[in-house]
Amino acid sequence: MLNVELKELVVRALEEVKGEEIVCLDISELTDIADFMIVASGNSSRHVKALVNSVVEEAKHAGTKPLGVEGLEQSEWALIDLADVIVHVMLPKVRDFYDLERLWSMKPGQTDENLP
Repeated sequence: MLNVELKELVVRALEEVKGEEIVCLDISELTDIADFMIVASGNSSRHVKALVNSVVEEAKHAGTKPLGVEGLEQSEWALIDLADVIVHVMLPKVRDFYDLERLWSMKPGQTDENLP
């Protein structure tokens, strides 16, 4: 499965279970660990688990087994490693605190002071 197809599959799986504020970041120019990072919010710990389960099941159905799933114990922040696509599902308060979208949109050498 192509990386773009996997990214689209993840977004559909999140949307099917009412994932909130789904953001896709192309991080291929910033790192070689993955091509895309997807960040989404769930409105409760139970919702975070449901979102993660939806992504994992859809990926497996498409023939892509996750390399790892972390964070389901607390379900405030869960991570799914699909090799070239990394998925973060968080509660809104955790997402606001870590602000991954801002962090991963910074260019090398850029600091908070010179962000747009």
